[in-house]
Amino acid sequence: MTLEPFEALIGTWETEATHPLFDQVVPGRVTFAWLKDRAFVVERSSNEHPKFPDAITVIGPPEHGDGIVAEYFDQRGVRRTYGIAIEDGVLRQWRDDPAFAQRAEATLHPDEFVLLWQLAETPGDWHDDLRVVYRRARLADER
Repeated sequence: MTLEPFEALIGTWETEATHPLFDQVVPGRVTFAWLKDRAFVVERSSNEHPKFPDAITVIGPPEHGDGIVAEYFDQRGVRRTYGIAIEDGVLRQWRDDPAFAQRAEATLHPDEFVLLWQLAETPGDWHDDLRVVYRRARLADER
C-alpha cells in the first residue's frame, strides 16, 4: 500500500473539536508533513485546552505485515497504534483493542472535512466520541 493518497492531508489545518463529555468547542491546529523522501507522514496536533492533549503521529508502513499504520503519542504519555487508510477520498482509522476499540472516518475535501471518532468499550457497542472539523489554514494575505 502506498502513502500517495495522504498527499491530500499535507499542510496546516485549523481544527474545532467537540466531545460528548465536554461542553465547549476546542480550537486547535494540525500539520501534516512528509518526512524526507516521503517515507512517512508526520502529524503534529495542538489544542487550546488541557483536556485535549497535544500529540504527534507518524503514518507509514508497519514494522511487520501489510497496510499502513498510524503510531500515536501524546503529552499524557499515551501511545496507540491504529490502522489507517485513504481510499476513494475517504480517510479511515481504527484500533481493535477489545477494552477500548476506536474508529474514525471522514470524506476528504480540499479545504475542509469532518473526522468523527467512535469508541466501543464493550465489543461492538459503538458510540460517537470525538468530532473534529478540519479547515485548511490560509496565509494571512489570502484571507
